[in-house]
Amino acid sequence: MGKHTSRDRKYRRTERSDDQDAAKSKYHAEKVTIDGIRFDSKKEANRYRQLRIMERAGTISGLQLQVPFVLIPKNSNGREIRYIADFVYTQDGQQVVEDVKGFKTAVYKLKRRMMKEIHGIDIKEV
Repeated sequence: MGKHTSRDRKYRRTERSDDQDAAKSKYHAEKVTIDGIRFDSKKEANRYRQLRIMERAGTISGLQLQVPFVLIPKNSNGREIRYIADFVYTQDGQQVVEDVKGFKTAVYKLKRRMMKEIHGIDIKEV
């Protein structure tokens, strides 16, 4: 496959309506677009809505989507290995790294452990 650029990220702004984005994933999640941002599932989109309300209310701040964390840097053995958090925000002065999970794959479980071991970060699962 070709090179991936920052435009190939999971979430892209789009002008399509929710009805046009009704595609199923291998885990039967339906893609949804909110605020011009395409989400991989209704559950993730709903969590985004909740977090935006919390941000407007001042309960959280600095909401970011699709934040990459390097687990293993690129080296002679291969490419960089990253965990990409669904949401990162600050609550009560603490950084929260959050992942919306419907199904926990073996790869996710490994990356969750690496986040704790390497970065000292516990992933909040919703």
